Amino acid sequence: MAAERPEGYDPRAFEPFAVTVDLAVFTIRAGQLHTLLIRRGEPPYAGRWALPGGFLHARESAEDAARRELAEETGLPDALVADLQLEQLRTYSAPDRDPRMRVVSVAYTALVPDLPEPAASGGGDADQARWTPVATVGPLAFDHAAILADALDRTGAKLEYTCVATAFCPPEFTLGELQQVYETVWGATLDRPNFRRKVLASPGFVTPVPGASRLTGGRGKPAALYRRGPATTLHPPLLRPR
Repeated sequence: MAAERPEGYDPRAFEPFAVTVDLAVFTIRAGQLHTLLIRRGEPPYAGRWALPGGFLHARESAEDAARRELAEETGLPDALVADLQLEQLRTYSAPDRDPRMRVVSVAYTALVPDLPEPAASGGGDADQARWTPVATVGPLAFDHAAILADALDRTGAKLEYTCVATAFCPPEFTLGELQQVYETVWGATLDRPNFRRKVLASPGFVTPVPGASRLTGGRGKPAALYRRGPATTLHPPLLRPR
């Protein structure tokens, strides 16, 4: 049962403001880290690229709004959006971050395996959606460049001490494909035998697929396949080169 409003409390004593959500969604395509962007079809910043997102509805949680906006603006399948593992990044509340009014945004990040291109035309205030290599992202609307930079920092750090790298991989993957995730996100080259040793020594990080293998090119034997293991954190952490 909802609590009653205290006697004498006047909500009009506080300046109203809006709440939005923004999403930094990452995937790896053709060996490059990509992020999902939408092109704004309405002012402000009409024609400028931005992160997917939008305003919360009156009876909606921030996470529900994030999933709804992602589906509406990108056309990604509803089932995929519903199952997406969203992580709250931080709240952005600079008074002048939106020229329309005071807007506070709750930002989320998500990591996904390679997906098809989103719908050619999004919904709401988005007229196009696309995967864009992070290295080629230009100026973004609002403060979305700062949100994207924070999301990249968070993702790179999480690869060190969690098993989140497997979120970039298909259900079955080789250790070489997992290593490519680390190298792509970190922008570093890792020693293959050392990487393999650390991954296999971390309890629950990956689980071998019995009898399964995949040809990966070259003249070597087929590479063994693995699945995501039950662990969520790495012990010890897999530290990036400094």
